[in-house]
Amino acid sequence: MNFLILNLYPRWHLPISTMIKASDFESYVAHFPIEIQEQLRVLQKLVKETAPQAVEGISYGIPAYKLNGKPLVYFAAHKKHFGFYATPSAHAAFETELAGYKKGKGSVQFPFDEKLPLGLIKKMVSYKIRELNN
Repeated sequence: MNFLILNLYPRWHLPISTMIKASDFESYVAHFPIEIQEQLRVLQKLVKETAPQAVEGISYGIPAYKLNGKPLVYFAAHKKHFGFYATPSAHAAFETELAGYKKGKGSVQFPFDEKLPLGLIKKMVSYKIRELNN
């Protein structure tokens, strides 16, 4: 499945509606400005260091990590935020820590203009590892 990006920053020099067709992490990241690429790589490194046994891929057009053949986490860059998807169970487990962020059932938005909460993201990935290993 492809990921549709709408209303991108004008400086991204992409049309208002662009399909990102990525086959791997680097081809996904290449669609974004350098400052967003850097943060996506920080997220990638965090997930890989926390879950070295996870398999990296692209699913739903965004970076995805699986453990034991099951979804671990996904993340993506959007118009004004990073989306982090750790499934509803992890988001419920960290409801208090995520209270200051816009959320969905299994997603949370980290605004570009705020520092990524790397400690919290690491705890969420670790939680998912424990959940998938049980």
